[in-house]
Amino acid sequence: MASKKLPQDILAEQLLELAIKFGAEAAEVYQSQSLSRPVFFEGNRLKQIETNQAEGTALRLWRNGCPGIAVAYGMVQPEFMVERALALSQLNSPELMEVGSSFQPYYPNLGENVPVEKLVEWGKQTIDTIREVYPEAICNGDWECDIETTRLVNTKGLDCYYTDTTLSSYISAEWVRGEDFLSVSDGETKRGSLQPEKVAAQILQRLAWAEDKTAPPNGRVPILFTSKASDMLWETIQGALNGKRIVEKASPWVEKMGKQVTSSALTLYQDPQAGPYSCPFDDEGTPSKPVIFVENGILQHFYCDRITSRKMGTSSTGNGFRPDLGSYPTSGLFNFLVQPGWATLPELITYMDDGLIVDQMLGDSGGISGDFSINVDLGYRVKKGQVVGRVKDTMVTGNIYSALQQLVKLGGDADWNGSCYTPSLIVEGLSVIGKSS
Repeated sequence: MASKKLPQDILAEQLLELAIKFGAEAAEVYQSQSLSRPVFFEGNRLKQIETNQAEGTALRLWRNGCPGIAVAYGMVQPEFMVERALALSQLNSPELMEVGSSFQPYYPNLGENVPVEKLVEWGKQTIDTIREVYPEAICNGDWECDIETTRLVNTKGLDCYYTDTTLSSYISAEWVRGEDFLSVSDGETKRGSLQPEKVAAQILQRLAWAEDKTAPPNGRVPILFTSKASDMLWETIQGALNGKRIVEKASPWVEKMGKQVTSSALTLYQDPQAGPYSCPFDDEGTPSKPVIFVENGILQHFYCDRITSRKMGTSSTGNGFRPDLGSYPTSGLFNFLVQPGWATLPELITYMDDGLIVDQMLGDSGGISGDFSINVDLGYRVKKGQVVGRVKDTMVTGNIYSALQQLVKLGGDADWNGSCYTPSLIVEGLSVIGKSS
């Protein structure tokens, strides 16, 4: 059962053998190894280059049906981990063992490694492009290449692993004019190659819109959430689609299967092969698969892990993930996509007679209820289809479920924000509160 990917690493096999030897009925080992090489820029200049390595191992076992888990980082003493897990199992009640079996697939490596020199080049190119237009801007950021190997192996014959390489960038441009301080940030996560010219162009557009200041609108007006900001809307929707919340009857969509829950323009889904956050299996060893959650506004599916799916009378959707090494797998999302429309961001703006663009915010969605109140960190007033300036001291309040039922227009500029792929969009039904002077 030795891993083909890590031929020198026999720790997992040692842990499994010891667990059975010491009386466990079943056991599994989850291993995560990562190598990152970030380059940091500060004050428009390269400041630091780092190399970070981490390795973690989690052993979960069952004795007399009672689960126990032990976690270690770096060098591991197998006997100590097994003893600790067995000791903790004595404190827990028996449970049904949910472990995969007889599954040993091969997954090719995802992504490509990029040398540090290339990361530095991308960073300099992004900053130079911004400062050619705004030489007074102060840019800080980091460019990074992350290589992570995940392996899951158990005593039932499961042994699966894959290596994932992702590239990411983050940059902020600070612009000080007298007593006015502006910070615009953006970034991207890709495989294979980054696009410094694209990120720089997005920063430059925001800086240009901010050259003039204006009063915000007040009352109920159309709100345009950029692709970066609209991620806030989907946090609540992801919670409503969680099978565990359905079992607990904590989701407002408990009785909504097959019914209209959003605007008919929205289709929300999971795609294991899409983007830089794909993964071939979840933390329970279940192969991940495409799932359409909402199609043309109609609720179709929820996502769930093994235990939750059993309670729901369905099968796992491959969404059993550990919040951290020391936690048990639970229902979670790894890839959430919003099917984009066709309009560009400039075209979306032309649809607004009087409204507000939200690009950066302070606050959160407020949870599963959908009610929220956010302060606009970076926003712009739109009048007659034109951006007329940046607004300050502005707040947006309302309910996310209601807003997504009043979708005006969906953009075609979808991009990744974390593991959420979302376009810009215009919604109604939200209230803007701001100072008029």
